[in-house]
Amino acid sequence: MSTKQKRFILPEDEIPRFWYNIQADMKNKPMPPLNPATKEPLKPEDLYPLFAKELCHQELDMENAWIEIPETVREYYKYWRSTPLVRAYGLEKALGTPAHIYFKNESISPVGSHKLNSAIPQAYYNKIQGITHLTTETGAGQWGSSMSIACEHFGLDLNVFMVKNSYHAKPYRKLVMRTYGSQVHA
Repeated sequence: MSTKQKRFILPEDEIPRFWYNIQADMKNKPMPPLNPATKEPLKPEDLYPLFAKELCHQELDMENAWIEIPETVREYYKYWRSTPLVRAYGLEKALGTPAHIYFKNESISPVGSHKLNSAIPQAYYNKIQGITHLTTETGAGQWGSSMSIACEHFGLDLNVFMVKNSYHAKPYRKLVMRTYGSQVHA
């Protein structure tokens, strides 16, 4: 029996305090998205009808490499983060590589993916802006489930429009969304 450590878990007190914005450090910045009406570079204000203001500024920020994670969001992350980093010894052996290979095990998240990491701050920023109702779309249902959990936590109503094939093929995802108070539509 091997005594090699397989799972590595970041302690709660080491959950990051900042998100990294790679665009700020890029030597060759990406072309800015264009406003479809004016054909000019998008300004945060152009996105206000769609997203919380703070999210609009973060999305278009090309200068600040570090964005502080609100304490409320960090506290909520402690429920399922950090997900284990798992050493893939078998894959290393099969490949015959001296490299250490790791993968993130997101299965401990209530939705089985990393998507809650984005859904929580999105719901948070909408809540502090005073928005009470959100609408989103989802393909197979992981994003809809993530937003449902996040919106329930922050007391927001949510309508989810789900791809019709997935709506019929994945009833358990609809159940998760509805369990957390969301309306789900094919």
